[in-house]
Formats: sequence, C-alpha cells, structure tokens
Amino acid sequence: MEIGLAAVLLTLVFLLFLISFIPPLAKKINLPETVIIAVLGIGLGAASSLINNSMGLDLLEGPAGALLSFPISSEGFLLIFLPLLVFQGAMGINVRSLTHEIATVLLLAIVAVIVSTATIGFALYPFAQQSLIACLLLGAIVATTDPSAVASIFREIGAAARLSRLVEGEALLNDAAAIAIFTILVAAITAHHQISFSEACIDFLTNFAGAVIIGVAVARLALIMITAISGFPAAEITLSLVLPYGVYILCDDILGFSGVVATASAGLTISAFGPSTFRPQTWRFLRELWEQIEFWASTLVFMLAAMLVPRMMIGMTKWDLFLILIASLAGLIARAAVIFGLLPLLIITRLSPPVPLRFKTTMAWGGLRGAITLALALAVNENPHINDSITHFVGIVATGFVLTTLLVNGTTLRSLVLFLKLDRLSPVDEALRNQIIGIGLSHVAQRVAHVSDELSFGARTRGGVISRLEQRAEKEKASNNFETALTDKDRVNMALLTIANQERSLLLDLFRVQGMSSRRVIETLLRATEAIVDATQLEGRYGYVKTRRKSLQPSWRLRLAQMLHRRFHIDRPLTICMMERFETLIISHLVSTSLIRFVRERMEPTLGLRITEIVSEVLGRQRKLLDDALATLRLHYSGYSEALEGRLLRQIALRLEDEEYATLAKDNLISQELHRELHQSIERQRNRLDTPLRFNLRSGIEQRLRSFPAFNGVPDAALHDLAGRVFICFLSPGEILIRKGERIRTIYAQVAGLVESSTSSETQEIMLGAGDLIGANSHIQGQRAHNTVRSLQFSHMLAIPKADFDKLLQRFPIVKRQIMKRHNMRLNGSLEANVVITRDGNTISPVHEAGFIISPIVEKR
Repeated sequence: MEIGLAAVLLTLVFLLFLISFIPPLAKKINLPETVIIAVLGIGLGAASSLINNSMGLDLLEGPAGALLSFPISSEGFLLIFLPLLVFQGAMGINVRSLTHEIATVLLLAIVAVIVSTATIGFALYPFAQQSLIACLLLGAIVATTDPSAVASIFREIGAAARLSRLVEGEALLNDAAAIAIFTILVAAITAHHQISFSEACIDFLTNFAGAVIIGVAVARLALIMITAISGFPAAEITLSLVLPYGVYILCDDILGFSGVVATASAGLTISAFGPSTFRPQTWRFLRELWEQIEFWASTLVFMLAAMLVPRMMIGMTKWDLFLILIASLAGLIARAAVIFGLLPLLIITRLSPPVPLRFKTTMAWGGLRGAITLALALAVNENPHINDSITHFVGIVATGFVLTTLLVNGTTLRSLVLFLKLDRLSPVDEALRNQIIGIGLSHVAQRVAHVSDELSFGARTRGGVISRLEQRAEKEKASNNFETALTDKDRVNMALLTIANQERSLLLDLFRVQGMSSRRVIETLLRATEAIVDATQLEGRYGYVKTRRKSLQPSWRLRLAQMLHRRFHIDRPLTICMMERFETLIISHLVSTSLIRFVRERMEPTLGLRITEIVSEVLGRQRKLLDDALATLRLHYSGYSEALEGRLLRQIALRLEDEEYATLAKDNLISQELHRELHQSIERQRNRLDTPLRFNLRSGIEQRLRSFPAFNGVPDAALHDLAGRVFICFLSPGEILIRKGERIRTIYAQVAGLVESSTSSETQEIMLGAGDLIGANSHIQGQRAHNTVRSLQFSHMLAIPKADFDKLLQRFPIVKRQIMKRHNMRLNGSLEANVVITRDGNTISPVHEAGFIISPIVEKR
C-alpha cells in the first residue's frame, strides 16, 4: 500500500507528538526513554496490524495503514538517521579526554564486537540448524550497542563523567565495526563463497584507515569554509548539517570506505577545532541545535524500528525463544569476558588508565541493543538473495535479543548504578561541597538581608528566612572536613585545575569579541590550556609548571619558518609566525592578569590563604616568563607592538560600548530602532579594525647592529649592507645555541636576553648578554666552539653568516681587536653581561631602549 506525501507528513507529526511526552513520562516512572519508545512502538505496530486486519473499524484503517506502510527501509534507517546520530555523538565528546581512553574505547568498540560476533555465532551454531556464516551474521547484527538509554540514565543520576565517556566513545565505532563485519558476511552468503580471513582483515583495516583520513580531511575543509563565511551564523550552521551526510555518502557509496567511521572522524574534528572556529555564541547554539536534532533522530528511528517488531516476530516458535536465550547469554558472556578479561591487560601494559570494578560491572550489564540492530536485521529481511530460512532466523532472534536487553538490562540498569553507588560524589568533591555550601549560604544570607531591607519586608519575615539560611550554613560548616579530607597537595592540584579551566573560559570570552584575536591564535592557546589540564591531572603541580613553560616555547611552525628564513631567504612564513607570536603573548598577558585577580578574589575564600599563596607564586613565576618573552619581542618591534595593543584596546572599548547600548535597550531607555543603528555603527568600526597590521620583519636591524661595541668604527654603509644579510633568531630558556666542539658557521649578535657559556665539567661559566657576539672569539682563533652555549632567558639574536663576518673582519680589522679586547676583559672579570632594568626595577635584558638603563647584572633587592 502506497501512501501520499500528506499522509507521510501527518504520520511524522503524530509520532513527534507522541515523542514529546516520552521524556516527562520516563522521568515520572523511572524508566529509560528507549524502553518506553520500544514498548510504544511495538504497541503501535501491533495495534495497526490488528486494526488493518479486522472488520468494523473503517475509521481507523486509514491511520493504521499509514503507520504500517510508512515508506522507510533499512537503507533509509542507515542513510537518514545514522549520520546524524554518529556525528552528534562524536561532536559531543571531549576529544582530548577521549585520547586518554583510546585503547579502552578501541577494545570495546572493535575487539568486543569481534569477540561478541564469534561467541554468539558459535554458541548458536549447534542449535540453530543454520550455517556457521548465518550464525556469525546474526552475531554481527546484535554486536552493536546503543548508548542512548545508558547515557540518559548516567546523566540523570549524575554518574561519573568518565563512565559516560567510555560508553559514548564505544558507541562511536562499534556501529562501524559491526556494519563492516555484517557487509563481509552478507556478501559471503549471497555469493555462496568462503570467507578469506586475511582478505577480510585487510578490507576491515583499509575501510577504517581510509574513512578516518577522508573524515578528518573533509571536516578540516569544512572548517576552512566556515572561517571564510564567519559572521553569518545561519550559513555556518547549515554547513555543519551538510558535513555528516556529505562525508557519509562520499565514503560509503563512492569511495567504498566506512561511512560511519568517516562521519565519526568528522564529528571528532569539529569537536576538537569547533570552539576556536565558531564564535562562542554560535558554537553554543550549534551544540544545542544538534542535541535537539539528535533527540528527534534517535527517538524517531527507534519508534519506526519498534513498529516493525510485530511484523518481524511473525512465526516465532518456542525453539526461537530458546535461541534468543542462548544468544542473549552468549552476548553477555562475551562482553563480560572482554571487559573483565582483556581490559586488565591494557591496564597492566599501561595502555589504559585503571578502570574501577564498579565501572566494569556497569559497562558489562549496560550493553543494550537498539535501532541499528533492528535496521540491520531488516536489511537481511529485505535482501532478495538471502533465503527465507536465514531471514526468518535473523529477524526473530535479533528482534528478541533487542527486546531482552531493553526489558531486562534496561529496566534494571538504574538500580544497578544506584546499588554500586556510582551516583555518589568523589571524596574530593564531597569535601569541596561542604566547603562551598557553607561559604555560599553565608553570602546568600547577607544578600537576602540587603534585599529585604530594600523591599521593606517585616522583621519577622526577614528573620525567619535568614535564620534558616544561617542554620544551614552552620550545619555545613560543622560537618565540613575540607581541611582534613584533602592534603595541601590535593588542594594545590585542585586550584591549578580550576585555574586552567578558568583560563579556557577567559580565552573563549576574548574570542567572543570580534577582531580581538585570530582563530589560529585562540586554537593554539586552547590546545595549550587543555594540555595543561591533562598534565595537572596526571602529574599535579609539576605537570602544570612543565606544560606551562612548554606552552611559551616557540612552536614547530616558528622553528620551521626560522629555518626557511635562514637557509632559503624566505621571510613570509616567519613574518606570519612572528605576528601570531606577538598576538599569542599579548592575549596570554591579558589572561594572566585576569587569572591573578581571580585567584585573589574568588579562590582564596574557598581554598584558604596558604594554598592561594602557593598558587600565586606559581602564577607569578609564569607571569615573569611571559613578560620576558613579550619584552624581548617589544624591544625589536616596538612600533608593531604599540599598534597591536592599540587595536586590541579599541576592540575592547567597542565591546564595552556595545554592551552599554544593549543594557540601555534592555532597560527600555532607548528604542529598538536606535539600538539597531548604534549596533550597526559599532560593526562598521569593527570592520575597519579588521584590516591586518603590517609587520616588517627586518625593522631596526641596522640600528641594532650599530649599538654593538664590537662594531664601533665600522662605517654605516658597511653595516647597512650587513643588515641585509643577517637573519633573525629567537631562543627560549634552556635552548642550546652552540654545542662544545661544534664548527662555527654563524656568529650570533645578541640583542636581548641572557645565555650561558659553560664546559661539560662546569668548572667555568660565562654569562653573555646584550651586546655580545657569540662564537666570534672561537672563530677568530680558528678553533671549534670552546663551550656549550645555552639560553637562560628568552633571547633575541641576529645571526651573521660566517662568510659575511669574515669579509667584515678583513675590511675592518678594528672589529677583531674590539672583540678580543672584550673577551680579555671578561676573563679578567672586568666585564659582565649587560641587562636592562626598567624604571620600576624589572629586568628584561635588551641591548638598549629609550627609557631604560643599561646596567651589568645585579641581584634585584
């Protein structure tokens, strides 16, 4: 029976109407939404079949026929709904957290599917009176799990975030693994040939690898396109909807790779790079929109699949019930064997973090099956090349397997989670909870007292409310064991984690200001912040400090650009990297200032003065490193620095102005028309500020060369020619410039910073600073490097090629004499490395700068 378009739309409207009542119903009766959808769908399917085949119910035969004849097939299930579900699941996962669990996820998503397929297939083979391939086909169909019911229970009761992450990460790839095995087995059945294990493995790995590459590449291309159309949220969000279908069809139908894996890879790429590509407000709306799309897709696909259950269960016998029982027990045993047997091997080999026994038990019991299993079973029923015996066997056993997991595992999973106390807070969070409530209620009581005075409420009313708040606060403070439950180390680690997460929020807040920072810079800073969070969780304070220092080191892009600049005279990449480096350091400086204020104002009341002082010391040291790195760049490019800082400040001013007008409009002090005009005026000013600043990489080189004592007496024309041949070099603390015994190929003129020249025996250490020529003395003597030269601070060098330096020595012997004179003075102790001290007493180590005082190294008092 074919139905028209109006009937199809009306059927969808009816199903969505029913679906809208499922979440509140599930909450009321404490059952997973998936279970209720399955029961409702089966009921609709059974009722429609009964009405359609009965007499005297002509009025209902039309709607019943529309439900039974709804135009959806197994291909429609997989092509319409699967890309949406996989993409949203991937986009909602924290990629960085998932990387730490990648071994566990791959074990559950791939190995568990293979083990389940084999276990169920071989368990059914002696009893099913079917070929082994048919039994394995059924095993592959029921091997894929549905995370929606499990995840919804975890979210509702507040289970550990890691448990939800493992379940959702598993679901991303196990559909792909099951579908890949399903495809191989179906081909073997329809073509009547044996399966080659080696060819199957090669096809499996090729499908996965090719899909990952295509998924990531297409997603990155989509992000580039989204960047190009930035400022048009509707267009950006439309591209996000195009991406999952485009990459799924490209891989599945055209290239022959796994469409599921490609879609998951694309979703993970968007999750990783989306926050630094979309504006924060657009990203937030995008996430909310996809959550709504996922709700519609997941409920509709399960409802439609459940409506087919009565049809697929026609002809079921008692023996089929026995087969369903065997398959269900075999599936549970296989999953438990992987989780309790193989997962510990990953932990022993340190490929996976330890997984608590409670987590393992919940994951083993929570292997529910859902709509994808029913869709694959329907695909077997629709395949004309598969005989009726196999389709009957697969349809009934797969459907019964799904119902068993939903009605048995699904209805008892909540009780299991509560029994295992997975809804409880960790000891750290429990201790922090009492501390926070005690402090928070005291503040709330003060604010309530102030509000009641403003509203002139009666003293009795005021006293009753405030006294209850104060009693709660005292009760929480009395049971507060924060000081004893957590060691100082735990509290310091907690504080550093809080700071790192706050830094991420501040970066996204800055990114919200249009033109405030480029996407690449924000992306770099967000990655650094996420790396700091991970390092702090693993190594505590040491990990925080180590990763924070590493984040200030020059990136591989900057090092590559310096190599191109030095060896091939290609300046453009280094110019771009230097502009980004400037912007990164200035944004980091702004964030650092906000973090120091945050620690002082917000963290001290919670964690105490002692912990705050320790954390402030850590932040202070990092701030000093940041200031040194920024000062080194400002020294040489002061004009660009002032222009960049001025533009950033104007962007901040425009944001504050826009917020002021928005507040006036919200308070009805200005009309909507006037507010719109003022907002458009601000947007025009922002667009004018979007013009890129010009950065001259070689600005001031000749002036810097003139300031070196060794070049006193060299004509300006000679220094002008030399300035055109030198290269720019930036060093970070700890970086080695020259190794002992190395041939001197480059002379380094130190513009700013400090380096240390030391022997391996450490019997003599020489400090070299602004104005020194590093490597010149060894080169003049015709010797290899006497010592290893290592940077102690962020340093700025001008690299002079040996051939050009030799020409300078030949033309102007005075240079050689002055170099040797300074070397002898240093050996006699009469010459020390020069640094620069600002008027406020801070040392930043440049050669010279207006408003600074050149001075030998002194201990800051």
